[in-house]
Amino acid sequence: MCNLYESTPRERINERFAVSVPPRPYAATVAPLQPGPFVAQQGQAHVGQWGMIPPGSATRIPTGQGGKRLSTNNARREGLVRSWTFGAAWQAGRRCLIPANSFDEPCWESGRNVWWRFARADGEPWALAGLWSEWTDPATGEVLPNFTMLTQNCDHHPLLARMHKPDAALPPDQQDKRAVVPIAAADWDAWLHDNRERAEALIQLPALEILRAAPVAPDPQSALF
Repeated sequence: MCNLYESTPRERINERFAVSVPPRPYAATVAPLQPGPFVAQQGQAHVGQWGMIPPGSATRIPTGQGGKRLSTNNARREGLVRSWTFGAAWQAGRRCLIPANSFDEPCWESGRNVWWRFARADGEPWALAGLWSEWTDPATGEVLPNFTMLTQNCDHHPLLARMHKPDAALPPDQQDKRAVVPIAAADWDAWLHDNRERAEALIQLPALEILRAAPVAPDPQSALF
């Protein structure tokens, strides 16, 4: 899973993904419920809220029954069809690519949280798999794009499985560590436009050699730290 990432500058997104990102501002470091850019179908790009808004929500803050706040910036790839929050977007093929220079994950091997930063070894931005939707504010009529990152099990990855705090109640082979889903440039069009079966086949863990990862000092400007 991911709760903080470094976005890619607008000019670099426009060049790399052959799109035009709208002029709406977004932060260089994106945390849940903050605006970030994403690339959607037919060469369109949007700036929207990182955290998908459930259908029928009265506010842009994702909430469930009883008004409990939901964490919707990550979507488990398992069970998307049945998901109340993500199911409609998945079944409608509203997949997107989320440009990111890097993303951060916590490592607890030392017994405390040490943040690691993951970038591509080739220096290119990540294109992380996501879903998106549009929410209409019932009070103002404003249409707000919103998106989520897909996650997958990474228990058997030699590096990503080291991230996140282990669940002491579960044995090592049942931890269900999670990681984001990078999409290779050759597969961008297929992720955005092909059928669900083809899209599901693209949900794979990254090869170790494409990762550049190391511990990083906490950023005092980040809401996460």
